Order: sequence, then C-alpha cells, then structure tokens
Amino acid sequence: MRADIEQLFDDIEKLHVVVVGDVMLDNYWWGDVERISPEAPVPIVSLRKRESRLGGAANVALNCRTLGAKVTLASVIGDDVEGKTLEQLAKNEGIDTSLLQCCKRTTTTKTRVISRNQQMMRLDDEVTEDLATEDEHPFIDMVLRFLQIQKPQVLIFEDYNKGVLKENVINRITEHCRELGIITAVDPKKKNFLAYKNVTVFKPNLKEVREGLHIPLTTVDQEEMDHVHAVLQKQLHHSITFVTLSEKGVYYSNGDSAIIPSHLRNIADVSGAGDTVIATASIVYALTKDARLMAEISNIAGGLVCEEVGVVPIKRELLKEESLKLLTD
Repeated sequence: MRADIEQLFDDIEKLHVVVVGDVMLDNYWWGDVERISPEAPVPIVSLRKRESRLGGAANVALNCRTLGAKVTLASVIGDDVEGKTLEQLAKNEGIDTSLLQCCKRTTTTKTRVISRNQQMMRLDDEVTEDLATEDEHPFIDMVLRFLQIQKPQVLIFEDYNKGVLKENVINRITEHCRELGIITAVDPKKKNFLAYKNVTVFKPNLKEVREGLHIPLTTVDQEEMDHVHAVLQKQLHHSITFVTLSEKGVYYSNGDSAIIPSHLRNIADVSGAGDTVIATASIVYALTKDARLMAEISNIAGGLVCEEVGVVPIKRELLKEESLKLLTD
C-alpha cells in the first residue's frame, strides 16, 4: 500500500484535468471588532487586510493544480474587474484560462468579513439565471473542440446553481467525454441533480442527496446509503456513487460499498471542503481506478482543509504524508 500511494502522488503530474462549472471570486476582509455601532446594533469592523481567492469551480481547479495536475478552467465570467481579478489569480497559479468566456453576466463574488477567525457577514454579488442561448452554444462548442484536440484524462463538473451548467451543456459535454474515454466526475447541486446521466463519479453531499432525491436519510447507515446508490443508479446510470457525510465520513459504492469514518480533526471552517474532495477523488480515481482508495484519500483531504480558516486548497505533501500515516499504519 505504501508503494502504491507514493506512486500515485508521483503520477499526478501526468494528468490533465478540465474543470467546468460556476467560478467565483472569494474576497476576505479581515478586521477587528472593538465596539458596537451607535447607528444600529451591529459590530463595527476595523478592516486591516483584504484578500481575494479563487472560489467555486476555480477553487476545484486550484486544488487539482496544487495536487500537481495540469489544469484547464472552463467557465463564464463577467466583463468586469472581478472577472479580470479571478482570471489573473488563476493564471498566477498556473491554471490555463483559455476556456474562460466573458459575457454580460456579473462575475460571482462572495465577500466574507472576518474577525478573530470568525465570519461576521457574507455579501454575495451574483447572477443565477441560466446562460443565455447566445452564450451557451459558443461555450459548448469551445469546450468540445478543446476536448477533441487536448484529450484530457479527467473532466470535473462543479455545479453551484449559478447558471453555467445548463442541462444541454451537461449532456453535450458528458456525451463527448464518453466518446473520447474521458473520466467525468460531478459535484452536483439541487437544480441539476438528476441531469448528470452516464458520468463516472457522482459526488453529492448528504444535504444534496436529501434534497435531490427527497429521501429523509434519518440513520445514515450502510443499508440506507446502499438504497441511495440503487436509486441514483437507476436514474443516472453512473459508475460510482460517492457521498460526503460530514462528521460521519464518506460513503462510496461501485458494486462494493462502505462507509469510511472521518478522522479526528480540529475543525476551523468547512468552506471549500467539497471542492477539495471532488478534486482529490477525481485525480485518485483517474490514476488508480480504485474506488475505495479514492474515498479513503478524499476523506483525509476534506478533513485537512477544514482545519484552516477560509477557502484554501489542499497541500500535496501534507495529503501524501497523512495518507501514508493513516492508510499504511
């Protein structure tokens, strides 16, 4: 097992991953609270630092990149300052942005106000309507041409219900990936939950399963999760179900199935953990075709990023070290 894990991490650089979905600019405003406003019963935050980070599908791309893969980001951004900032941040991280398409939409931006490592407020500036037809078809054509020429090994759909991943976009890209033998992985949301037919890895979290299938999931045990897999399989015809279960760990099924418990962590912030999990799972499965190892290492990765404040990518060497320690002892 030790040699397999070491080889896995050595091989990541051979992968080309394309991430398609809703990108976001995550702004962080850090400050101190010393008094309450005389104008309203709200804290006054004295700002001392501002920072912008890649969020949404861009954070998935960043996680893939920090793990060592070659990464291309495919999405739609606005022709605005925020879009230019997001594009530059991606380029700074070595992420190919040739598939970022500008249109009249606003770049999704989330601004978090933080004091003493606690989030005080979040401000969202976004458009959530589906892509207009005049943007949808050029975007599909651009992505399909790229896949045909570049033939990446993995494509990740990162859906945040912001309108880029319309059903036609999903179907056309998935079909083309199947024709080319490209592995497809999905981090779904409620709106398009059952639109991702014939993908390789379907990775919702527990809340998304409840909302998408209208199943209460009260006990979250092996039997109940196997039922979820059967229901999903009947409708999606996918290969692997991979569900994150928050503090209970993760569940996977590809014929064999198991619930893998979470590892004890000092949780600081769960923001972005799902992005890390789908990035890690996609890469591990692409290189090993081992669903259990995919689930084990992704479970570790999700826990590690929860120890940090804000949306941060997984650190490759830290994940390798923890995987060797927890999976080979």
